[in-house]
Amino acid sequence: MSILEIKNLNLSFISGGKEYQALHDVNLTLEQGQMLALVGESGCGKTITAMSILRLLPSNAKITSGQILYKNQNLLDLNEKQMQKIRGKEIALVPQDPMTSLNPLYTIGSQILEILEIHQNLKGSEAEKKATEALEMVKIPNAKERLKAYPHEFSGGMRQRVIIAMALACKSSVIIADEPTTALDVTVQAQIMELIKEIQKESDTSFIFISHDFGLVYESADSAVVMYNGHIAEKSCARELFKNPKHPYTQALIKTLPDFNSQKLTPIEGQPPSIKDYFKGCSFEPRCDKRMEICKNEFPPCFNVNNACVSCWLFKN
Repeated sequence: MSILEIKNLNLSFISGGKEYQALHDVNLTLEQGQMLALVGESGCGKTITAMSILRLLPSNAKITSGQILYKNQNLLDLNEKQMQKIRGKEIALVPQDPMTSLNPLYTIGSQILEILEIHQNLKGSEAEKKATEALEMVKIPNAKERLKAYPHEFSGGMRQRVIIAMALACKSSVIIADEPTTALDVTVQAQIMELIKEIQKESDTSFIFISHDFGLVYESADSAVVMYNGHIAEKSCARELFKNPKHPYTQALIKTLPDFNSQKLTPIEGQPPSIKDYFKGCSFEPRCDKRMEICKNEFPPCFNVNNACVSCWLFKN
């Protein structure tokens, strides 16, 4: 059963009086209890897609068409006051750097208690009990005592756990994790991802996991969406995507991963396009080693290939 569905989402940025399209007919579905990964190079549209769900967009960004359905309700029809009831309570965000989300002047406890008061209408000892339970769920030792600590007294990994605890305290149905392990060392990365997988399994929480790390996607995600220049290039089961990539861009991304046998890296030729670049056809065509004449003139639709969706003319037949 789907809990979140994005249909034909188009988004543009206004710059210098001109409008530049950043998202092009994005379609994706998040199932109940599923971890969906958004992957691709920096600037491909992963984060702006996720922020569109929360309606946390820059002032010069505007959604021009499409739907974002959460439990069959179109979030784009809600006003700001209605969205405030959704953010944090129903759909929560775990950012890359938790220090930007935690106020250094207030204790961890006071920040969790504030969220519980706003979204759960809890106060006093009942709220403190819920806050303690949330920290315990993310395996922070001495949880009750740690409520009195300030953000700077926690390590990077522990601060990330606090952010996850805030989402759990509000019983969020969907958690958007925007590269939640980027600033952490490898050991802590593994701990955070293991924690997220445990939460997903035990509480049936749905996750949108934004990453450029195919290793983490392979190990953790149920399904994956590869984005390029604001388009969806490929959608598939995460394991299948890694083992049998179909789109030339997905294949090129995977080839950039270290080969420990040859110790050779294979970069993708050329540079990712700018939002200001216009393409009549496929935007990956200038960098693609399998390009055909049609690729320059027509953007490919999504072709169904062995339970995968691939936007590439190679799969026309």
